[in-house]
Amino acid sequence: MPFQQRDAALGRDSYYAATAPAGPACPPLQAEVRADVAIVGGGLVGLSAALDLASRGRRVVLLEAQTLGHAASGRNGGQAIHGLACDQEVVEAQLGLDDARRVWQLSIEALDLLRERIARHAIRCDWQDGYLGLATSAGKGRALAQWADRMDSVYGYPLQRIAPPDLPGWIASSRFHSGIHDPRSGHLHPLKYLRGLARAALAAGVQVFEHTPALSLSLSQAPSAGRPRTLRTPQGVVHADQVLLAGNAHLAALAPALAPAIGPRVMPVGTFVACSQPLGAAQASALIPSHSAVCDTNFVVDYFRLTADHRLLFGGGVSYSTRTPPGLKAALRERMRRTFPQLADLQVEHLWGGFVDISMNRAPDFGRLAPDLYYLQGFSGHGLALSGLAGRLAAEAITGDARRFDVFARLRHRPFPGGPALRTPALVLAMAWYRLRDILG
Repeated sequence: MPFQQRDAALGRDSYYAATAPAGPACPPLQAEVRADVAIVGGGLVGLSAALDLASRGRRVVLLEAQTLGHAASGRNGGQAIHGLACDQEVVEAQLGLDDARRVWQLSIEALDLLRERIARHAIRCDWQDGYLGLATSAGKGRALAQWADRMDSVYGYPLQRIAPPDLPGWIASSRFHSGIHDPRSGHLHPLKYLRGLARAALAAGVQVFEHTPALSLSLSQAPSAGRPRTLRTPQGVVHADQVLLAGNAHLAALAPALAPAIGPRVMPVGTFVACSQPLGAAQASALIPSHSAVCDTNFVVDYFRLTADHRLLFGGGVSYSTRTPPGLKAALRERMRRTFPQLADLQVEHLWGGFVDISMNRAPDFGRLAPDLYYLQGFSGHGLALSGLAGRLAAEAITGDARRFDVFARLRHRPFPGGPALRTPALVLAMAWYRLRDILG
């Protein structure tokens, strides 16, 4: 089954799709249009960039192959967390400490931008403050405390330490040893947020076309006056002075047609989420009294949170081969029960998944393929907040100020080893090793 069809099948039972108000319907492109900027991808990255570009007076056309938020932007775990998917040491090794501090601070600005957009555009998306990072063993607890100390002393970002005796006041689970709490991070209903962002972009004048895949892109040298880039779709054409590729995991699948140089630098990884039946307000609050988002510190993580209607939403299964694991519903239900044994009768009402775009070093991959051709990819499962800031940085660069964009663009990325035939088996073996490390502590 082609990648796009597998992804669509994984999203059919999404809790988010079942509970979000309908989004704006945008027709497919059936004409030849002109724009200052064309954006490929109608997720959080593309819509964020479109909104900022329109506010700067640019004519923007956005192309989405399916519907807005169809992929990871509308199906993710809903956690908006400080930092990047990679450790800060990865950034420090490449950029030095001063620019690593800038990158960290930009990740915090991403959280502020998320809140700002929710307020400015009156987006009702169930925002909840708070994030718990939890260690599953004493050794991992020491490592987490050391990391928190360093983030305070080196990056000036204090986090509340939670010692083992205090942990029951934060989470009703004996699975965890200790943790940290960040009140600045939080969680939301991602599809509600995305559709609110889409309405704001349309109101700002962005032309949005759904069911309009970009089939080809002229890749000649930077255009001179009167020679824009050309994007061809099944029934239309877009001419634009500048282009932003924001398709993430789906862009990788289309890379041979649109951007062959960057496709091998990311891999689509399947990730899966289960959502329980309603637990009731009292039982839900007893599990996580602060209602914070929760994630463990393992390499292969479990992450979970409460929804606004008092369900337990739990992500944990991954597939590095793009195949859906067998017995997934039972496996995720068991992980939920292992975390909260008091939920012996827990039933799963929704189970869905999708693909995220991971890079080799888990750092985001932002850059240019030409002076007029930008791309944003490689969020590695940590993009709910960062995607909004990435769109803003791209908008700044496209309109003449690339200073902040170029901090990220200096991060170097390598293609996954093994080529098209062997890179997936190699990654499966590597992840098996990391799972074993998690089990052994």
